[in-house]
Amino acid sequence: MACAAVMIPGLLRCSVGAIRTEAASLRLTLSTLRHLTLTSIMKSKRKTDHMERTASVVRREIVSAAKVCGAASESPSVKSLRLLVADQDFSFKAGQWVDFFIPGVSVVGGFSICSSPRLLEQERMIELAVKYTNHPPALWVHNTCTLDSEVAVRVGGEFFFDPQPADSSRNLVLIAGGVGINPLLSILRHAADLLREQANKRSGYEIGTIQLLYSAKNTSELLFKKNILDLVNEFPEKIACSLHVTKQTTQISAELKPYITEGRITEKEIRDHISKETLFYICGPPPMTDFFSKQLENHHVSKEHICFEKWW
Repeated sequence: MACAAVMIPGLLRCSVGAIRTEAASLRLTLSTLRHLTLTSIMKSKRKTDHMERTASVVRREIVSAAKVCGAASESPSVKSLRLLVADQDFSFKAGQWVDFFIPGVSVVGGFSICSSPRLLEQERMIELAVKYTNHPPALWVHNTCTLDSEVAVRVGGEFFFDPQPADSSRNLVLIAGGVGINPLLSILRHAADLLREQANKRSGYEIGTIQLLYSAKNTSELLFKKNILDLVNEFPEKIACSLHVTKQTTQISAELKPYITEGRITEKEIRDHISKETLFYICGPPPMTDFFSKQLENHHVSKEHICFEKWW
């Protein structure tokens, strides 16, 4: 299962000045898109297939061509992609995912967006992070995808954070397990953009505090560690994180040690953050999301304040 050799070290970014030219060159005909969608649905037989699991979930109508313009190894088993999106009307809310159409692959992928909506607004790009599995779209990302590979994407999902300027201020508690960090990183990055907007313009949505509780097997599987700690250091009074490792066998670096707890996220940690102003977002394996959502309900947290997304 080792795939590190095919990964491109370091995130390679497209030139911002060339974005319009690049985007203009990305076009998929309607017939091509229709073929990709229909064959993916018709040929998929797996009960755990993304299209079957999300058949009843709301999607946007826009299916946009996109080009791979960056890739990086985020962990021994996770590869991130940066995509330049062609359609100017393509948009998403922090926490949503995309249907990922690959020419020549009959199965549609479903990958959470881990970038902030601001990156799309400013540079027409989104970022995804894909764990290595035997599922055809994940195999394509790890073994076949190259810079300039062309795909198509469509936004879907009802798990998101999209406050409006006049909304009441809320605290956020983000609870992530493994690659469940992806949509929560998008929300965290969006929250940081809102904090910057408040600091610079004294306008927009006024967010409260943000607490990230993130669990993985070991520190090498804690994705986007540097990005997360950079945000904690940029907003020390607003953003905090607790990074949990469950099977750590090597020494923890000095940089990470202040944030690391060995062992799973506990019910007490969650309980300590409960308030009527707090929204809880949970993403991870089904047993984890089921456990914490039930615990929050048992502590009389309103169901409207508990949002969760399961990855399988």
